Amino acid sequence: MPGIRAPVNYSEEPDRHPALKINAKQPFNAEPPRQALVSSYVTPTEFFYKRSHGPIPVVDDLERYSVSFNGLIEKPKELFMKDIMSLPKYNVTATLQCAGNRRTAMSKSRTVRGVGWDVAALGNAIWGGAKLADVLELVGIPKLTSTTPLGGKHVEFVSVDRCKEENGGPYKASIPLSQATNPEADVLLAYEMNGETLNRDHGYPLRVVVPGVIGARSVKWLDSINIDSQICQGFFMQKDYKMFPPSVNWDNIDWSTRRPQMDFPVQSAICSLEDVNVGKYGKIAIKGYAVSGGGRGIERVDISADGGKTWKEASRYQKPGIQYVTDDEKSDKWAWVLFEAEADVHSNTEIVAKAIDTAANVQPEKVEDVWNLRGILNTSWHRVQVQVRHSNM
Repeated sequence: MPGIRAPVNYSEEPDRHPALKINAKQPFNAEPPRQALVSSYVTPTEFFYKRSHGPIPVVDDLERYSVSFNGLIEKPKELFMKDIMSLPKYNVTATLQCAGNRRTAMSKSRTVRGVGWDVAALGNAIWGGAKLADVLELVGIPKLTSTTPLGGKHVEFVSVDRCKEENGGPYKASIPLSQATNPEADVLLAYEMNGETLNRDHGYPLRVVVPGVIGARSVKWLDSINIDSQICQGFFMQKDYKMFPPSVNWDNIDWSTRRPQMDFPVQSAICSLEDVNVGKYGKIAIKGYAVSGGGRGIERVDISADGGKTWKEASRYQKPGIQYVTDDEKSDKWAWVLFEAEADVHSNTEIVAKAIDTAANVQPEKVEDVWNLRGILNTSWHRVQVQVRHSNM
């Protein structure tokens, strides 16, 4: 398309922070160290996880770059950056999380397929851009529309990004039209991240941000938007990112029996400790994140210092100095909550975290209960082993 292109190889990749833990080099997939992840409420852009399916697109001419609107609308339209930037700008603080976050822990139960993410395949950013509901009005679709006069019920986002899963075609995904046209859903066509122009890894010049939903639906490097009567038929909606029971394997899988995953379940992870942590006898600090999909807040984070026999509640916060209260107007409903607790450890033990959201959804205890062949949505209790070293002092 004019102004932006998908390179045929990896010779034009952007620079990345050297502290990132690389899970795959081509295409580039990486996450920050877990302790760095929770050092701030807003994740610095360089520490925000990187997820790509091919070479990172290159913008050659921003003025020529445009997004085309097609499908079940009265007449196709083309919008340039100046058109989108002329609309009211909104800043939405939202956590994006890869559906495969914590896949490595799931693979220890039984082998799964996918990028081996630890606990940091997510990040919390301030996204700046136009609301998709405002943009769709420019092409003749009013707010709070669930079906267009021509029968459109879904909004498909098509990327410039080319990937092998689509046989060299573009990455694509869709959301319901009712969500796209609802201003309260805060779906953005974003051109800023943390107050700066999007960088190439995160979708420059324009990306979709769908808060509360797995990251796979927040399509980067936007090429076109199609209004369709059915859910996107692309690989990542039809043959991936679906939640199957533990009994399903690659020999008996029927992809058509499951809907594409959208909202993320309630999730938490301890980030101040590694999987096996050697510490001194006495008090240790426990810090991490908790987040739920669909705009549901975090009602509680429970911490156990004895493998889940007894529990105590952690303190929760978002912005420093402001008490976090679920559903309060000062709280960011699409964003994670950070938690802190202290444990008195006198012998080798397992420290556990589990979160509860405002709908009283609780993380499942065992990874075996949520195991699935693609290794997505590992929301089981997060556990770290602590080995105590007795000091000679």
